[in-house]
Amino acid sequence: MTHHHLGTGHIHTVWDRALPPALSVRPGDTVTFDTLDASDGGVARRAALGDASGPAELLALAAADAHGPRPGPRGHPLTGPVYVEGAEPGDALRVELLEVRTAAWGWTGCRPDGIGLLDAALGAEGLTPYTHLWDLRAGDHAEFLPGIRVPLAPFPGVLGVAPGEPGPHPTAPPRRVGGNMDIRQLVAGSTLWLPVEVPGALFSAGDLHAAQGDGELSGTGIECAGQVTLRFGLERGADLATPEFVTPTHGGSSRRWHATTGHHPDLMEAARLALRPLLRRLQDRGLTLEQAYVLSSACVDLRISQVVDAPNYTVSAFLPLEVFGEGEGRAVG
Repeated sequence: MTHHHLGTGHIHTVWDRALPPALSVRPGDTVTFDTLDASDGGVARRAALGDASGPAELLALAAADAHGPRPGPRGHPLTGPVYVEGAEPGDALRVELLEVRTAAWGWTGCRPDGIGLLDAALGAEGLTPYTHLWDLRAGDHAEFLPGIRVPLAPFPGVLGVAPGEPGPHPTAPPRRVGGNMDIRQLVAGSTLWLPVEVPGALFSAGDLHAAQGDGELSGTGIECAGQVTLRFGLERGADLATPEFVTPTHGGSSRRWHATTGHHPDLMEAARLALRPLLRRLQDRGLTLEQAYVLSSACVDLRISQVVDAPNYTVSAFLPLEVFGEGEGRAVG
């Protein structure tokens, strides 16, 4: 079995079965992928130009990673594709996540006209564009504000293979062949199976997150560059209908949580109704609206509590109290 290294000289921003492979491997081989952050250096460029705020040392770390804008279509900067010898349509590509390492810094943002769950509603309340820079050098946690720190559990937001339909296809929506799934339980120690639709599978990875709540509520987790090491295998004729995975975690280590609930016939609206009062609880702690939204995106979990009590379905938003050092403590507020 051979170990390979694939650097950021092999970046693409669309899914397309016509893309030439950056690397060919055999089943059983391992590959370390160098990955770029979701902004493709955009936040680093802002730091270099003085258009970002944060501690001077952290701004310098970010600015050092600045590179020029990438020509061509916008999308997640993905490292790949990797051609897996012997992979054919109808097979399953087995992807074992061996190690995920973050860069020294990351960022989380929100804006009133983005893709976040409450962007439109919060925009009407005065939400302004905001980017928070995180120092990730501690390895196991990152401080948000004094007295508030988020545990880190890094994972790649994008793991996928090329769709069978001729491209190009945007990277934003996930598909039956994987892609931008943003499943925070896909940490090191997990195994993912992806349906193969093209010869060689044409696998790519990217969009590392140092942490994220279930839902990625503001549209971003703790976005960062980094490295992910994977081992590839094949299962012939598996005929998967959708990605499947085994994980060592359900996500979240807090021993105590504060939850708010939403009830509505539409699950998305129920999710919005659950999240807004939780943001108010965080604002009661002295956070701005933007800080509350960004912190929630990094650590709050949305959970479907029930889908049988029609006409209303229930979504709950869980805030881990460990971020305040209150694993056994009081409710928020």
